[in-house]
Amino acid sequence: MTDSRPPLVEFLSVSKSYGPKPAVVDLTLSLYPGEVFAFLGPNGAGKTTTIKILTGLLRPSAGTVRIEGKESAFASAAARQVLSYVPDQPHVYEKLTGREFLDFIRELYGLSGPEVAADVDRLVRVFEMEGFLDDLAETYSHGMRQRLAFAGALLHRPKILVLDEPMVGLDPKSMRIVKDLLRHEASAGMTVFMSTHTLGIAEELADRVGIIQRGRLIRCGTLAEIRAEFAAGHTLEDFFLEITREGTP
Repeated sequence: MTDSRPPLVEFLSVSKSYGPKPAVVDLTLSLYPGEVFAFLGPNGAGKTTTIKILTGLLRPSAGTVRIEGKESAFASAAARQVLSYVPDQPHVYEKLTGREFLDFIRELYGLSGPEVAADVDRLVRVFEMEGFLDDLAETYSHGMRQRLAFAGALLHRPKILVLDEPMVGLDPKSMRIVKDLLRHEASAGMTVFMSTHTLGIAEELADRVGIIQRGRLIRCGTLAEIRAEFAAGHTLEDFFLEITREGTP
């Protein structure tokens, strides 16, 4: 598939090695406004390394990342203004309440005024946090922490939301809230870049899918394009397991 819009994110021949071991190899990939992109691969394939490069937590060994057409200055204030990252194990400060945590995030970004207060109220409603917002985070379940982390990540209205295994450990209600949110935010123009092992989630949510194997992007396209490679009656899971077998090109 080709897209006539300018990409919001570009990986240009990005590689990363840890000593002699390559983790990401010559990755070239564009992400566009308003899409959910599911990044799939077995453990150790390079998904988390790619995410850390995009979010500025790692510098690539070679290549360039561009955001909005400009070379990304890793961990720069400009990059943080347009990007948010929710890891698979979200960190929240346990001695803060949920409300205090959101206030802390708001102050980090220098946000104030009635519009920001309205955003906080909206996110609290979206993530159904009214019942625990004033409790200490140390009492939260994983799902409650994940909802709070999502609310904090969206508070400054980022253009790019980066997620590492966002559904891990979520109960069905929290999972439904997150899925509805991702589709809503993408429809409003946000780019969602999501690493996941849950192939059913990728099939349900993603506009495009990329599959990485041993650090190399081996498939990338819309779900329709990926499905065109399936054998009759097969699922994305069947296809994924087939092409990521050891020795499969």
